This record gives sequence, C-alpha cells and structure tokens, in this order.
Amino acid sequence: MAFMVKSVVGGQLKNLTGGLGGEEKGESEKTPAEAHGMTREEYEEYQKQLVEEKMERDAQFAQRKAERATLRSHFRDKYRLPKNETDDNQIQQVGGDVELPKELAKMIEQDNEEEEERDSVIGQLTNIQTLDLDSLKDKAQATLDDLKQSAEKCILM
Repeated sequence: MAFMVKSVVGGQLKNLTGGLGGEEKGESEKTPAEAHGMTREEYEEYQKQLVEEKMERDAQFAQRKAERATLRSHFRDKYRLPKNETDDNQIQQVGGDVELPKELAKMIEQDNEEEEERDSVIGQLTNIQTLDLDSLKDKAQATLDDLKQSAEKCILM
C-alpha cells in the first residue's frame, strides 16, 4: 500500500518540484540483471537462451513459409499459372529442398489419383453410365428413318 501511495504521490511531487533534491536509487537505476533478480552471469546466459529460442522460432517459421510456397508453386505448375518470385525466394532461403507436410502431400496425391482416374479409359467408361441411353437410341432411330426416306426418294437405288 505504501508503495502505491509513494508511486502515485511521489511521481506528482517530482513533477511539481522538478526533481530537485537528493534522489534515492530507484528501480530505474538498477542494471537489467538486478531488475530481473539475477546475477550478471545468469542474466547473460538467460539472454543467450532467448536469442537461441528466437533463432529456432524464426527457422521454423521460415520452414513453414517455404512449405506453403512449395505448395503454391505446385498448384501454379499444375494449373499452368505464372510463377511467383517471392515463393521461389522463400524456398531458396530455406535451402531449396523443402518437403511438404504429410497432410498436404496426401491431399495432392489423392488429387492426382482422381485426375488420373478421370483421364483413364475406365474413368471414361464410368461417364458412359451417366448417359441417357433412351435419348441416344431415339436420336439414332430418327437418323435411320431419315436415311431410309432419303434412300426411297433416290432414283438410282
């Protein structure tokens, strides 16, 4: 409670007096290690760990960005769209050899299998099942009838 009163009233008093007089050594004058309650060596080790963790996070983030760029470039190739230089740059930053995540690779594989199936003879045969055979039969019969009528009118035959 005394700390809160001192911080609220003390700050206003310093502003009012202009900060004159003997100042006590406050928290603002402590070294960063003392502010965290550590020795200097502990603080340096802590800072090293923070830097290493940040580098690991950045590397993982760059890897994920490269995986996404690989996926986008795959779809650009598949649908014959123009290439994007930023995707190529992201892939190069990671080292150029980027593997897709298992889920994405599985999706692409399934998509390729479906396309191959549609393009194959068996895929075309399945499309035949969807045809309306009755209408096809009626059209063929009408064409034959027209040919017979035109043949009867022909004098040579």
